[in-house]
Order: sequence, then C-alpha cells, then structure tokens
Amino acid sequence: MDLARQQRLHETLRVRSKILAGIRRFFINNQYIEVETPICIPAPLPEPHIDPPGAACGYLQPSPEVCMKPLLSAGFERIFQICKCFRQSERGRRHLPEFSILEWYAAGQTYIDLMHTCEAMVEKIGQVLGLSLEITYQTNLIDLTRPWHRMTVSEAFDRFGSADMETAIRKDRFDEIMGLEIEPSLGLGQPVFLSDYPAETSPLAAPKPENPKLAQRFELYIAGLEICNGFTELTDPAFQQNRFEAEIARCRAAGLPVYPFPARFLADLAAMPPAAGCALGVDRLMMLFTDAQSIDEVVAFTPETL
Repeated sequence: MDLARQQRLHETLRVRSKILAGIRRFFINNQYIEVETPICIPAPLPEPHIDPPGAACGYLQPSPEVCMKPLLSAGFERIFQICKCFRQSERGRRHLPEFSILEWYAAGQTYIDLMHTCEAMVEKIGQVLGLSLEITYQTNLIDLTRPWHRMTVSEAFDRFGSADMETAIRKDRFDEIMGLEIEPSLGLGQPVFLSDYPAETSPLAAPKPENPKLAQRFELYIAGLEICNGFTELTDPAFQQNRFEAEIARCRAAGLPVYPFPARFLADLAAMPPAAGCALGVDRLMMLFTDAQSIDEVVAFTPETL
C-alpha cells in the first residue's frame, strides 16, 4: 500500500468504525436482533442484472435476503445484518465485486415505514460523527433535515429523462435513462426517495394495490449516490414463482446465466408475515460521510492491491 493512501485510510477507517458501531446501536436500540447467515448459498434469487460468483459450495451471496427472509417466516419480527456480498463484473468508481451491505427486515411494516427508518438512521450516524444536519459531499451542500423529499419514478422520468417512463420501458431504455440521465440529478441539496418502480423491474416487491403495474419499492439517493433499495415484500409464493420463472425465461432468451431454482425459499415464503426490507450499501454511505469521490477510498483493500 502506498504511503499517501495509507495516511488517508488511517482517518477514513476510524470514521468507518464509528459508522458501523452507530448502525448497530441504532438498530439494537430499536429492538432489532443482529443475525448472521451463510455467505455461500445453493441457489441465489433470480433478479435482473445481478450475477453472483460461483463457488465450490454453491454461490457467493449477492444479498443475504435469501436466508434472512426465512428467519421472518420462523417468527423473528425485526432483524438486521451487516455482511459481505459479491457480484460479478461490478467494478468502477462506485462499485466493487466484494462489498458491504446492511440489510434489515421488519414484520408488519411497508416501504413507507422503511423511509422513516432511513431518515432516522442517517440522522443518528451524523450525530455519532458530531456533524450537523448539513453536510457537504463533492461540493454539494446536503440538508439532512427530515422529512426528505419524495418523488415517483414516473415523475423523475418526466422531469429529468429524455422519455417518459412507459416509453422507456417499451423501448428497453429504462436502465439506460435512469443511470445516465436521472440518477446524477437526484438528491442534490436534500436526500430524495425515488418510489413506485415498474413492477417488471422489481420481482421481489409487492405490487401497489391500487395499481399492480407499480411496485411498493423505493431507492434513496443522496448527491447522486444510490444509497439503498427497499420495498414491501411480496409474500405470495405462487406470485413470486411466476416472477422468478419470467426472469429465468428472460435470462435464457438473452443467453445470460441461469441459476438453480430457489425452491426452498419459495416454500419458506408461504409462512412469511407481511413485512418490508431494505438493503443499504455500507461503502457508499461511507463515501457520503467521508466526502470520498471513489469507493476505493473507503475500504482497507481493493481487489487490485491483493
């Protein structure tokens, strides 16, 4: 490790340690149980654009949800976990093939409740670090005062995109427009919850009762950084199986990898209570609170240095 990076990391890793301790304290004080689940799993969940690395024991988890949700089915009402996750072909200024995730689940909650939890947790982390409700990230002054702004995906496409949401989906340009045109404009000045995603982009989320074409899902953006992804859980095994089969068919048609079917997960889903869950990128949260331009600045080692 070069000396300059070592000197920068000395303070960054101290801040990282404080943030991790603050996250744990926040959830434990709110009656959540910290759990640990296997990193190596036999069958990942079929999700768009997520490819887990293979391993001798199966697959390295792209998310801990495949094992955390069965704990809800077993009667645990509030659980959280901070762990390592793995995704192939993810490397860039904001991406690592091995990264840290915070996931939490709460029985009896919806995606609206998760938004309130996000607000409270980020505010608490700021307090742990001795910061005010105004922080600066890459010259952007961010006001963390609650409540944060809410915007639907459809509104974001109308405001920032070169096409409306329906046209983008029909022309298979949804991800392109979202990533290149919309995301850089989100959360500048104040965090924003982008909600009500198209159901076809959200195979694990419950549909909105008043409009099944939309999902009860949000993503949190702060200064153009996607911080987390949360949704009201889909708990209907038959409905979930249909969505999985549709995603598998899409992968086959596109010549993409097809993974073993998660039959055990679907069996457990039958006993899962109404719930909501959220996955937060810990490393990106570290970037925000250390004003880091690259994710490489907030981890002890990058793949290239090993």
